[in-house]
Amino acid sequence: MKRILLLATTTGYQTRAFGEAASKLGVELVFGLDRCRGLDDPWGDHSLAVRFYDDPRSVDAIVSASQDGPISGILALGDQPTVLAALAAEVLRLPFHSAAAARTSRNKLDARNRLLAAGLLVPSFISASIDDDSETLAARVPYPCVVKPLALSGSRGVIRADNPGAFSTAFARLRHILGAPDIKTMKDPALRQVLIEGFIPGVEFAVDGLMHQGVFDALAIFDKPDPLDGPFFEETIYVTPSAHDTATQRHIVAAIAAAASAIGLSHGPVHAECRVNQHGVFVLEVAARPIGGLCARALRFVGALRLATGSAARSGPFGSRETGVLAQGGQAERNTIGLEELLLRHALGEDVRTYRREACASGVMMMPIPRAGVYRGVEGVDAARAVAFVDEVIITAKPDQHLVPLPEGASYLGFIFARASLSADVVASLREAHSRLRFDIDRELPLAGKWGRT
Repeated sequence: MKRILLLATTTGYQTRAFGEAASKLGVELVFGLDRCRGLDDPWGDHSLAVRFYDDPRSVDAIVSASQDGPISGILALGDQPTVLAALAAEVLRLPFHSAAAARTSRNKLDARNRLLAAGLLVPSFISASIDDDSETLAARVPYPCVVKPLALSGSRGVIRADNPGAFSTAFARLRHILGAPDIKTMKDPALRQVLIEGFIPGVEFAVDGLMHQGVFDALAIFDKPDPLDGPFFEETIYVTPSAHDTATQRHIVAAIAAAASAIGLSHGPVHAECRVNQHGVFVLEVAARPIGGLCARALRFVGALRLATGSAARSGPFGSRETGVLAQGGQAERNTIGLEELLLRHALGEDVRTYRREACASGVMMMPIPRAGVYRGVEGVDAARAVAFVDEVIITAKPDQHLVPLPEGASYLGFIFARASLSADVVASLREAHSRLRFDIDRELPLAGKWGRT
């Protein structure tokens, strides 16, 4: 049985889906998780205890595990594990992104400098220490601007400021966020710095793809139909295929490919974010990992380009994996697979370029946390599931969980998934399903700091 090393955080949503895909393929997953070393296999999954801030010891643990049986491939879920995955791949001589490229993709300042050096579009930017005087910085930056941490994901800590007063407030708030206990445990020196860049107006997109021996192959372009103009940047709906014109889609794919090359990414999953306006495509980030959370469920792929209608899938106009639209109710043949299986196959060395994204439109809504408080429950889940085109409604918040919205928080209430012939129908379905949910969130007693729990 072939073995794949899967590095992830214990708080990630994706490990179960990868476990199910591995069982289907007859592949053994070796989990490397940032769990407590003092506990003897607490979840019974025989996972390795690793630390994403302690690369040498973690690589040694991985090499030791490989002596029990060769590891044939490697994957990283989430941003934190990507550097360790790259270092382990180098030692085990497995194809993956280089450690240098993974480090660059993890650091927003380093990535900006690489993109600038490659002649790609980037906003004006400066970096600062979190200990710098905010009033002095406020006199140097353009407005509107965005302050953001160098090494957090999911828009955590990202705040727009439109004037010096708002900047000082945003900078102080980010300083408070970076002092949170869960961030301090990351022990990442980059989190003592802040990136300050000009705000980029325009439409935002997400792109998922694969680097295959240095060549970027787009799997899907996601539209983000809700405007992301601040002051915070909480993502809600992703839908694919894109409703934008062919030329725009081609420019997006070309810019992401150029950015991935500039950063040095070479082999493995890529998740990218960009903004498009009249000046062109501004790449915001290119991460050495797949789309996060449960959002991967929005992506399915059809092997051998066969559809149940008997028609052949067409390559998209911009070289991606979009296919022709099925009639409503049409089904792909049984060789339809999820993103997890596609990535496992790629990690094992299989050429997965024969797979194309399913014909229909699909999307996900990441349900935002409306306010801080204690989650008690939800009503209307069955009503939400009854909405036309809705596939699943998954509530990930747990009873009595303390909820913290952005920019301090780093989670969602849950996810809604939908599929239809048209992207517009998917978006309408997601909005309607969300409107039927009623969340019970008790407000916390005012024992917290200015911006949230301390």
